[in-house]
Amino acid sequence: MNDARVALITGSSSGIGAAVARRMAEAGMCVVINSATSVEAGEKLAAELPRAIYVQGDVSDPADARRVVEATVEEFGRLDVLVNNAGLTRFIPLDDTEAVDESVWREIFDVNVIGTWHMMKAAQPHLKATGSGSIVNISSVSGSRAMGSSIPYAVSKAAVDHLTRLCGATFGPEVRVNAVAPGLVDTPWYDEAPEVWEGSRDWITANTPLCRVGSPEDVAEAVFGLAHAAYTTGSVLMVDGGRHLV
Repeated sequence: MNDARVALITGSSSGIGAAVARRMAEAGMCVVINSATSVEAGEKLAAELPRAIYVQGDVSDPADARRVVEATVEEFGRLDVLVNNAGLTRFIPLDDTEAVDESVWREIFDVNVIGTWHMMKAAQPHLKATGSGSIVNISSVSGSRAMGSSIPYAVSKAAVDHLTRLCGATFGPEVRVNAVAPGLVDTPWYDEAPEVWEGSRDWITANTPLCRVGSPEDVAEAVFGLAHAAYTTGSVLMVDGGRHLV
């Protein structure tokens, strides 16, 4: 059996997920890269890391979620850390209620909330078997503040926060469950709406105690810390440069 710890990161072909994968690999962990699409990018990243594989799968599909977990355990013999990073948004102004129909709600919730649950449920027995398993969910500051790329996205992240607390209270003592809630982070998501990004970048820089927007590496460091924080569970850690303070 493999003695190295194993981390599975969903939605990790780019952005925050890729940074988390690199941080875990730097610490000597075996890493599983995943994405629903972006197969070429996922395979490329896995090839760059010392002990890594890529497994395609859509977390919103329970069969895919189970298959990704099973492929991880089959390859490495264990699973120690699950990072639920796969996520979806739509850039819709909060006051544009006409643009938010039922399909938008279902599309976002299927990935951000139900997909996160599918992965947690599939991974739980394997994480429990290690005696010190860890789940880190990627949430957002929009889960606790009236802001975000769209109302359905913000509400989905509020659900992820509470899912984290509920499972933190019930998955122990063998499995800890925490979340990281980033503020504005420079990721490929904002290529979809550059006009939103440029205005937000300037505003965050001027109105945040640390006077800059976040990087994927900033979030990855927080994820790595929570994944290894042995006496912390059910916590949602803000990683927003202190924006929530002002």
